[in-house]
Amino acid sequence: MNSLSQPFIDYLKFEKRYSAHTVRAYNDDLDQFFSYMETAFGESTISAITTSIVRSWLASLKEQKIKSKSINRKISSLKSFFKFLLRSGVLEKSPMAGIISPKSGKRLPVYVEEKDMQLLMEHVEFPDTWKGKTDRLLIRMFYNTGVRLTELVTLKNGQLDSNAATIRVLGKGNKERIIPISTALLDEITQYQKEKQVTLGLDGHEKTDTLFVNEKGRALYVKYAYLAVRNWLSHVTTIDKKSPHVLRHSFATHLMNHGADLNSVKELLGHSSLAATQLYTHNSIEKLREVHKKNHPRG
Repeated sequence: MNSLSQPFIDYLKFEKRYSAHTVRAYNDDLDQFFSYMETAFGESTISAITTSIVRSWLASLKEQKIKSKSINRKISSLKSFFKFLLRSGVLEKSPMAGIISPKSGKRLPVYVEEKDMQLLMEHVEFPDTWKGKTDRLLIRMFYNTGVRLTELVTLKNGQLDSNAATIRVLGKGNKERIIPISTALLDEITQYQKEKQVTLGLDGHEKTDTLFVNEKGRALYVKYAYLAVRNWLSHVTTIDKKSPHVLRHSFATHLMNHGADLNSVKELLGHSSLAATQLYTHNSIEKLREVHKKNHPRG
């Protein structure tokens, strides 16, 4: 970690309480920038950073064929860093003035078709083992709640409210949201919790209070959940991306296709603005266009 960015990284960790993944992304972007600045210009101090140096670095990224989306993220990292320095009184002016983010075409979210999700949940047989039961409930939870990968694997037993049939999720930026769950899903979770104590012999002396655990009673790794979803989705769909995030996209897209209110979907997903949620309206429009073309006599 670069000593120049250390106070900023600490701020993201301990004050903003960003996830480890997000903090790592900021840190990597800043390390790359400072490394380039020292190699290309022989400069290694904050006061030496100019708009020209930033533009030179961005140009070098374009030459390396780095995608516009990745470059925009790096620009965002720098802007946040210099904004922090301005507030801290380290700088009086940000070198990011005049830096324009390259345009990047927004890709529509990839999702699993409803019929394929129905096939997976109702007809694909999961093994009658602890792993099989865990995998099945994982996929049900991802698809029925739209939660993020880290949100689900870190979900605690206490975040489930059986009386209200809701789960309390701690999302990005430490923001909390409440997600309703169906009676059927609540029953499955309750049954899983009971079996967890009996099958694994935890019986009130659990090694972890996370909802999902492996055969040893320990919290799941993020990679475990990712690989489990990829494996089971491969049974029912041929889409290239098979991940928990695709199930999150499927959750939102299917809600929109069935007429859900955009603001409600935004709240369920934990988006900070409507801009991110509006991407799912495009999928809905594509679905309507497909129906129109297929069923209208002059379609």
